[in-house]
Amino acid sequence: MQKIILKQSEREILSQYSENQKPNESCAILFGKNNEVLDIFLTENIDESPVNFTISNKQLIEAYKIAEDKKMDVIGIFHSHPNSDAHPSNTDKKFMQSNPVVWIIYSGINKNFRAFILESDTIEIPIAEK
Repeated sequence: MQKIILKQSEREILSQYSENQKPNESCAILFGKNNEVLDIFLTENIDESPVNFTISNKQLIEAYKIAEDKKMDVIGIFHSHPNSDAHPSNTDKKFMQSNPVVWIIYSGINKNFRAFILESDTIEIPIAEK
């Protein structure tokens, strides 16, 4: 995958959600096709933590069912770093191994989005707008 497409309207939804979830990390599952985000499933961070996030198994199952019903794929995982840069933490890197999709991170400090995939190491990929 060379890039992920995230429209401005989706960026606004995710940044607003992230700001509303402070001081904790926010998280969401991204649905789409062909590297383009077409829908967002906002999820609850059951860790209620400013440095970690966990999406419940119930919401994960629900997300995959919604994706199937909408004939879309789960193409990404989103979360925020309320108090740091949008760069994968060691914990993120560990979970990227078991969730090999694009990870989009929003920085609550810089108010920017960055996207990463895991190959032999984490690689940043561009976020394009349509």
